[in-house]
Amino acid sequence: MLDIKELTMEQHKNAERQEFVKTLMSGNIDPKLYAIYLYNQFHCYATLEMYAQDLSLFVDTPGLQRASAIKKDYYKLWKEEYAPDLTKSTIGYLRHIENIKEDTEKLYAHIYVRHLGDLSGGQMIRRKTPGQNNYYFFTPEQMKYKEIVRMKINQYLNIYQVNVVSEARLCFEYATRLFGEMNDLGKTD
Repeated sequence: MLDIKELTMEQHKNAERQEFVKTLMSGNIDPKLYAIYLYNQFHCYATLEMYAQDLSLFVDTPGLQRASAIKKDYYKLWKEEYAPDLTKSTIGYLRHIENIKEDTEKLYAHIYVRHLGDLSGGQMIRRKTPGQNNYYFFTPEQMKYKEIVRMKINQYLNIYQVNVVSEARLCFEYATRLFGEMNDLGKTD
């Protein structure tokens, strides 16, 4: 039986090796840089979740959506008059999601990468980053969604292998690009 985790392991490990991830985990991230990261994440999640909601992809996992929590965390940290610019990777990601907005299995591959990552690694990041971190806060009941998401993505994988694997890998690649851009921004501040 196919397993999405194994099929995307290389992209996942590459994303985790990025310098910005080390900065997130260090406990020493500049709040402004973290706010810029949250701003970009908010736009990615809001667009993905809007189309996923239209296709009823959260029906088994109510409360898994993260966009509103990310937005709250961003507003708590951002003190500037104007919002930051979106990164190139975020703009590219938003365009891509617009192009696949009616493809259930492709959108679910992005939910798998983003939301399952929040349920897993996000719990470690939560203790290391500034602010309240509503983004990474899940109730014990919501933590049980891991199994539902894994089961559902593997069902899609068995039917739409090419679409699911390529989309999950692409989502990891967009995350990796964002981490690189955030690392570069951190060097210029």
